[in-house]
Amino acid sequence: MSKNIKLQETQEGTIVFNLPFPKDLKDLKGMSPIVVQRPYLVDYIYSYGQDSPFFAALSNKIHLGTRCDSCEYTFATPRLACPYCGGENEWVKLPEEGIIHTFTVCHFGSEKFLAETPFILALISFEGVDTLFLTRLIGMDVHSPSLDWIGQKVKRQFIRNSKLLPTDVYYLPSQH
Repeated sequence: MSKNIKLQETQEGTIVFNLPFPKDLKDLKGMSPIVVQRPYLVDYIYSYGQDSPFFAALSNKIHLGTRCDSCEYTFATPRLACPYCGGENEWVKLPEEGIIHTFTVCHFGSEKFLAETPFILALISFEGVDTLFLTRLIGMDVHSPSLDWIGQKVKRQFIRNSKLLPTDVYYLPSQH
C-alpha cells in the first residue's frame, strides 16, 4: 500500500492560514472560540397541501376563498373545513374589489421585506365574505397614513410572474 495517497483538496469551505495556537497545550483552556461565518443554502422541499388550489389560482390571476357547504360561512383566507359547524368547504372566487377594514404601516420587516420598509399591510373586507384578508396595500402614502383610508374601496392586482407566495396578490386604491 502506498503512503503517498492523499485526499484531493478543493477550494470549497473555510481555508485557514496560521490560526493562532498556543505552544503549551495547557493554554488551550483559555483559547477563544473559533467563529466562522459562511453562507447557508438548502433546497427546502415542502407541499402546499390543501392550499394548493389557492396558489394555483393566484398564478392564474384568480383570488380564491372558501365557503362552507353546510352553514355557508365564507372565508377570505381559505380553509379546508368550517371551524364553526365542521362542514366541508368549497372553493369560491373572491370579488375583485374590497374595502379597507384596517391597516398598519410596517417600519420593520423580516429579512425578505426589510428593503421594502416602510410598507402597508391591510385587512380587506369583501361583500358576501365573512372574514378579512391580510394583504399588501400599494399606492398609498406610507409617510402620511390616515384613518380616512378605512372604508376606502380597493382593487385586486397580481404580480406579473407568480412566485407561489401569498404576496402574489395585493391591493390598490380603486381609483388607480
